[in-house]
Amino acid sequence: MKKITFILKTIICIFFIYICMANNTYASTKKEGIENFPESYKPYLIELQKKHPNWKFTALYTNLDWKYVIDNENIFGKNLVPISYTDSWKNTKPGEYNVEVDSGWVDCSRQAVEYTMDPRNFLNEVRIFQFERLSYEESLNNKNGVEKILYGTEFYDRIVEYKDQSLNNIVTTDKYSDLILKGAKISGVSPYHLASRIKQEVGPFLSHSSISGIVAGYEGLYNFYNIGATSSAEPMGAIINGLKYARDGRGASSETKAKYNIPWNTKEIAVRGGAIFIGSSYINVGQDTVYLQKFDVNDEKPGDLFWHQYMTNVLAPYSESKSIYNGYLNSGLLDLSMNFVIPIYNNMPEIQVQSPSISEDEYTQDNTKVYADVTTTLNVRNGPRNII
Repeated sequence: MKKITFILKTIICIFFIYICMANNTYASTKKEGIENFPESYKPYLIELQKKHPNWKFTALYTNLDWKYVIDNENIFGKNLVPISYTDSWKNTKPGEYNVEVDSGWVDCSRQAVEYTMDPRNFLNEVRIFQFERLSYEESLNNKNGVEKILYGTEFYDRIVEYKDQSLNNIVTTDKYSDLILKGAKISGVSPYHLASRIKQEVGPFLSHSSISGIVAGYEGLYNFYNIGATSSAEPMGAIINGLKYARDGRGASSETKAKYNIPWNTKEIAVRGGAIFIGSSYINVGQDTVYLQKFDVNDEKPGDLFWHQYMTNVLAPYSESKSIYNGYLNSGLLDLSMNFVIPIYNNMPEIQVQSPSISEDEYTQDNTKVYADVTTTLNVRNGPRNII
């Protein structure tokens, strides 16, 4: 009887472990304060806090193994770079090298994934904004700040016009900054994030096909955040998929369409509905930074890790962080209270992963640089040794 009881307990234990593994239930924890970060993070954060005393830093312990994370992100088609990039950034495996997953975009190298996922590479004043919490805060967010983020684009200080389904031109009384601020308040998402995301997704011009309203077969439809714009090898494939989403949610239920204000047949509805989508689909379910929207490594929502990812451009957090930073800089908002949520993985490399743009050849062929393969400790003097 004891033997049978032991076997049953063992089976139950194994079954429980299997269920946990199948559901990827890795419990993450957050700890606020620089003292809660690993030593390899601290020097960068200390320097940032000296410059910006109102900034706060929260350590997100994902409890995920570094190699496991990279293995799951280094899957063909999941992370892309422009085909114009050097081979060090690209997947060079036979049959996968320079294969366009989307027009002009190819699968990236493992090193590119490692470099862009290692948070320590981006703990500087500009790139840290990929870790900024993206919730709406009325005391921080205002129309003037949105306009400053939009400066240099055709959205800046511009009255909104759009085409209806019959291509009639409709002129409104709102500016783009008004639409973004309204969308932010309803969705709970920072308007600065929404403005930066629009610049990232459709660029500085109102003529972008996702928001022109004149794409044949999709007249009068708008998608400011390229939601649902999944990669496709067909001409304008990603844009068409995004406009299909704007039209009917690509087969979404009536409840989902109502939730996101679909169809997005005016610019105001598109900005607002897309903001609600971003808030409810990402920011309000644990993916509340640009980094976590690109790399799904947090577990505060049901479902598997690594699949719920907003964009395929592996450098999107890197690029978007500068846009966010410039918005704050131009608005004079850099010294306001901000919180940065920064991931930590188990068994990370002792030092951060180097950029694929840096090759060992640059060091071995140039005697003004030094390349060191250090397995223990390297001590470097910053001046001549004192001899007494």
